[in-house]
Amino acid sequence: MQSLGHFGKFGGIFVSELLMPALEELEAGYLKYRQDPNFKKELKKLLTDYAGRPTPLYFAQNLSKQLGAKIYLKREDLLHGGAHKTNNTLGQGLLAKMMGKKELLAETGAGQHGFATAMIGALLGLKVKIFMGSKDVERQHVNVLRMQMCGAEVIPINFGSQTLKDALNEALRYWVANSQNTAYVLGTVAGPHPYPSMVRDFQKIIGIEAKRQLKKSKNQLPTHVVACVGGGSNAMGIFWPFIPLKKIKLIGVEPAGEGLNTEKHGATLTKGSPGCLHGSLSYVLQDKDGQIKEAHSISAGLDYPGVGPEHAFLKESNRADYVSVTDKEALEAMQNLAKIEGIIPALESAHALAYLPKLIKNLGPKTKKEACILVNISGRGDKDMEYVSRFLTFENPTI
Repeated sequence: MQSLGHFGKFGGIFVSELLMPALEELEAGYLKYRQDPNFKKELKKLLTDYAGRPTPLYFAQNLSKQLGAKIYLKREDLLHGGAHKTNNTLGQGLLAKMMGKKELLAETGAGQHGFATAMIGALLGLKVKIFMGSKDVERQHVNVLRMQMCGAEVIPINFGSQTLKDALNEALRYWVANSQNTAYVLGTVAGPHPYPSMVRDFQKIIGIEAKRQLKKSKNQLPTHVVACVGGGSNAMGIFWPFIPLKKIKLIGVEPAGEGLNTEKHGATLTKGSPGCLHGSLSYVLQDKDGQIKEAHSISAGLDYPGVGPEHAFLKESNRADYVSVTDKEALEAMQNLAKIEGIIPALESAHALAYLPKLIKNLGPKTKKEACILVNISGRGDKDMEYVSRFLTFENPTI
């Protein structure tokens, strides 16, 4: 499936020659240290003692009863920092320190990756710069404060879409000029090689744990694995150990935004086409001239017009299905899980939950009875509450 940074025809390195030395150095460092016993021992220790792994696998009894099928939630929302992003930033941060870097650089949309990078920078004694679209700074103000609390410098991007795409562009420009002392901690399975493979490798612990936990507690494997997809790191993390098991259905849920018939939408794999963005060939939202379209999602973490190249490969090889849900459906799913399970998921994770009624409705009676659906709750919704309060109606409104 993967050869020299490619997943079928997708992936690769499409960047300026100025960036090639930094990428070659990163690849060499990763190939060296991922086999280093000291690196593996220290990363495992930090994932356990600092981050709180393994995260629980929770049987959502009330949600299962409501929808009529067994649903298990992989609780990445309980990881230190509030999202799966900590898995990746611990790995890349530790790698950067062993490579002698003094500063961590990151882009962020929902702020979870930015906060996770800020946490790890503080832990490892490294300076941190975070590039963030000004729209996302407004939407995710609590996470901005958390980054600053950990000592990070947050740099708002006030041009273009003022979202994740432009933050990533500016982060790459800064890295070109400062790569000697700076490590770029990319937050998802997109970008040029080696990032798609490296980020997936740091995130695959999610699926490895979930597979082991389900096998141990119920002596079974899931029939379906469901996760939200923006860039796609949480989905690749939980999909990875199940990819060879062809009977298990893998479902990635994208943001349809305001609706698929509007000019502003997400759903890159559903509505996009192959093209280059941020250094790799994948599916992107583009016009007939190849110009990148502006994406829209109520979720800042999914507000991205591209997707990781391995997801593009899984789509075209028919190993995974990709669907979409609207902002409204995601908001309803977020509120529903809070009301019936007492778990407030991130807006990103709520997209995965929003697809469950459609999925289960289309199962036959026998299939529904045998179904075991594994859903990745990639993050918790604390960061979203101030923003979503504009859209939700509460039974007992705040006075």
